Amino acid sequence: MAQHKKKNWRLLPGQPLTELDKRILAFQERGKLVPSRHLIRSAEEIEGIRRSGVVNTGVLDEVERRIHAGMNTLEIDEICMEYCRSHGATPACLGYEGFPKSVCTSINEVVCHGIPKEEDVLEEGDIINVDFTTILDGYYADASRMFVIGKTTPEKEQLVKVAKECLEIGAEAAKPWGFVGDIGFAIERHAKKYHYGVVRDLCGHGVGLKFHEEPDVPHFGKKGHGMLLVPGMVFTIEPMINMGSWKVFIDEGDPYGWEVITDDELPSAQWEHTFLMTEHGVEILSY
Repeated sequence: MAQHKKKNWRLLPGQPLTELDKRILAFQERGKLVPSRHLIRSAEEIEGIRRSGVVNTGVLDEVERRIHAGMNTLEIDEICMEYCRSHGATPACLGYEGFPKSVCTSINEVVCHGIPKEEDVLEEGDIINVDFTTILDGYYADASRMFVIGKTTPEKEQLVKVAKECLEIGAEAAKPWGFVGDIGFAIERHAKKYHYGVVRDLCGHGVGLKFHEEPDVPHFGKKGHGMLLVPGMVFTIEPMINMGSWKVFIDEGDPYGWEVITDDELPSAQWEHTFLMTEHGVEILSY
């Protein structure tokens, strides 16, 4: 049975049929969901996203160098803002759909979209995800890292480790002419070995010319489902792995309506890279 009827790939008027056209059209005729042309980046666009990715990685390197117990998350926001702007870039989060800061700082049971605050002071044993997106010359790159503050519990250490493994396993499953569902299938299978929940309400995404583009990249799924992965596509993989249930809720005490928290208020961990799909697999553009 065909999964999709939408025909994204269309021939260019007056242009000869290329080998890329033939290959993508063959998948489309079989009922597979294929990308539209604008999702296949040109060499110039890839280079622009790569330059943005260098700055974005530099932001997280600077946070890694300076993060410590006793600092508050508003200080992390200031570090990110200063580094980004000193390199001629803009923080994509600032003002995005009302988000008030330049970076997301998500501590312990906060899954993602944590808002930096002066009152959120990092304590020994905390785990925190710092998620930053850079705009440089109109090109976007997006990544996040987990940081363990001092010494934490073995349970939290394992969660952070397994979440990173999920990202790496998902990246390994992302193959040219494979499918988005292959990524989620591999991630979910690994997380289930530890009885962890894989968040279903949020996902990875296309990125590069906009903050969020197609395809959606769920971190659970079935092999052979979802959008076809074609060389030239750029997207994030960013599994959110919960120590308990996969279910989450929006904090009612957040006046901006952004902070996502685990339903059972057990800790969560997330790692995110921006990837370029090549003929041989994925290349990391920001980490």
